[in-house]
Amino acid sequence: MNVSMYGRKRVLVALDGSSSAEAVVRFLLEIAGPLDMTLMLLRVLEPISPAVADGVVVIDDLGARQRDAEEYLAPVAAALRARGISVTWAVRHGHPADEILAAADESNVDLIAMATHGRTGLGRLLFGSVAEAVLRRAPVPVFMIRQPSEVPAVAARPEAQVR
Repeated sequence: MNVSMYGRKRVLVALDGSSSAEAVVRFLLEIAGPLDMTLMLLRVLEPISPAVADGVVVIDDLGARQRDAEEYLAPVAAALRARGISVTWAVRHGHPADEILAAADESNVDLIAMATHGRTGLGRLLFGSVAEAVLRRAPVPVFMIRQPSEVPAVAARPEAQVR
């Protein structure tokens, strides 16, 4: 028996920092309150290998990327809280699918929610699909929404979240 059926449901919401990925947040905003959900926003920072450009070695500034991720998630969480939604957030480092699944397991979530880029053919072959990897390996249900081409950011326009 699933104990979460009788208590607060925990939903891990994977965000990649793009406003189009927030389509899943806008959908969850409609149902999170009535279904007594707690949303856990997650941003995964992939490692970037050092590169050489014009004879200069370019090294990843993980500290700056961490701050950027935190500055992205904090206002999204604040906008959701302003709507009465219980929300937490975290930034993890590593391969996105692996980190999403690890966070879901560690946080004992009931659902993983994320947007998919909707790549097919060569694009999927070249870039892979985080959404597909999560879907195939997730120990809990996965809700996916295809990213629309242009979507306003949730944090930038909290008043436009629900109409």
